[in-house]
Amino acid sequence: MGVESRAAAHAPRAAARSRSRTRPETAELSPLGLPGLASTRARRDKRPTIFDVALLAGVSYSTVSRVVNGHPNVNPVTRERVQGAMSELGYVAHVTARALASGRTQAIGLLAQELDNPFFSVVIKGIDQEVSVADYDLLLCTTHSRREKEAEYVARLSHGMVDGLLILLPTGLPEYVEHLRAEHYPFVLIDHDSDAPGCNIVNAANRSGTRQGITYLIGLGHRRIGFICGREDVGASHQRYAGYREALTEAGIQVDDSLVVAGDFLEPRGYEAAQELLRLLRPPTAIFASSDAAAFGVLGAARDAGLQVPRDLSVLGFDDIVEASYVGAALSTVRQPLREMGRVAVQRLLSLLSDPSQPPTRIVMDTELVIRQTTAPPPAVRAA
Repeated sequence: MGVESRAAAHAPRAAARSRSRTRPETAELSPLGLPGLASTRARRDKRPTIFDVALLAGVSYSTVSRVVNGHPNVNPVTRERVQGAMSELGYVAHVTARALASGRTQAIGLLAQELDNPFFSVVIKGIDQEVSVADYDLLLCTTHSRREKEAEYVARLSHGMVDGLLILLPTGLPEYVEHLRAEHYPFVLIDHDSDAPGCNIVNAANRSGTRQGITYLIGLGHRRIGFICGREDVGASHQRYAGYREALTEAGIQVDDSLVVAGDFLEPRGYEAAQELLRLLRPPTAIFASSDAAAFGVLGAARDAGLQVPRDLSVLGFDDIVEASYVGAALSTVRQPLREMGRVAVQRLLSLLSDPSQPPTRIVMDTELVIRQTTAPPPAVRAA
């Protein structure tokens, strides 16, 4: 067969392919200039767009955009119709596109040192609940107590990733706070009990709460009261130690430095610190731990030393985490409103987002002494 014959043989198929390629689209356009419903149904296997929502709801693209971005100037009936169309189509607004259009991500960043410490988990629960109510997304980053990591996350998140920041128990504040303030970036510090001019802060009354706890132990008859500190780089640690000294001084009891040992808020170090105190020639009759987790370590050390709590040793913690009421001998402690602190911090940040001109505020939340089964008068007082 010659070249011409082969070309002729293939001509009908080529013509068919040509006709297929040039066949006009049958989808109709709506009065809004958008593809018709038939075309929309044909694309149901694809992600629905804002145009699909507009078509189904019978409104313009700009109306859907106003609904997605929470614009107040939308008729309630129209808003409900648009939201119904979004639900039917499974439409989810693209966060990045929404941020470009509105300047908002509708997300809040949260920095926490760790997640396995009950203190952090309870505060985070309160934050999450309040963020959910406000219809924001929450972006959680853990720093693992590394100052440089904290500063790195702050730099990343504050450059358009989230609308504002919550920083729980910050440790690297000097490395980035000036930048945040200079940029007028909204942020709230949680449980930061140190000087931080120009910052919005939510924390518990660490100093007065500890003073109340030590005064209670003194009222039971204890005079040698051990104190296990928190982390050196956390302001709450210093405030609790100051409350300890104040209570002793007010009662006319001299502060004995041998009764004060370093800690880090965690159970293993609480155990070690209690061992140090119990090895003293004149050991304490009561120990105050700067956190409930550390107090659990004290209970373990007392048990291993053959002591009975509270008969031989009284133990008082700080936080009132959930586990405090479940341990073998329910822990006496100073309660700080952890979950409420998280909720209040979110409320404060949302207020700043709505009105950035507000002056910085420190919100101090009251503590409460909770008496359970680990505190009692010392043996000498009971014998008398």
